[in-house]
Amino acid sequence: MHKHRGFPSRLPGTDYQFTLRRENKAGATKIIARERYADRNPKDRTADMNFLACLVKHFGDQPFERGNLDAGRISWLFGREVIPAEDPFDPESYEALLMVNRKVAERSFPEAFDADNWID
Repeated sequence: MHKHRGFPSRLPGTDYQFTLRRENKAGATKIIARERYADRNPKDRTADMNFLACLVKHFGDQPFERGNLDAGRISWLFGREVIPAEDPFDPESYEALLMVNRKVAERSFPEAFDADNWID
């Protein structure tokens, strides 16, 4: 499992996890597209925006390996702001390649592209 050095492990001051410390012995958790509803908790939306901002800061428009990025957090963005960068895509692989869909991401979370919102 590739560890993304310098990527924040969580949203500061919360328990919203962005990365894993170690590989799951049973294998990688499957990435799924989760539905986001309008009445979603504002803290969850803030976590999504900050995670996307970290992806933009670290990877830009380039494909990146899933590695130690949290599958649950990716799943909230998957199929919209974060898309597969390879075909076929294995949602249960730590080596799976993903990328930010900039066009959709800018519409959904324009603040994620503002460097003032990037966390270290």
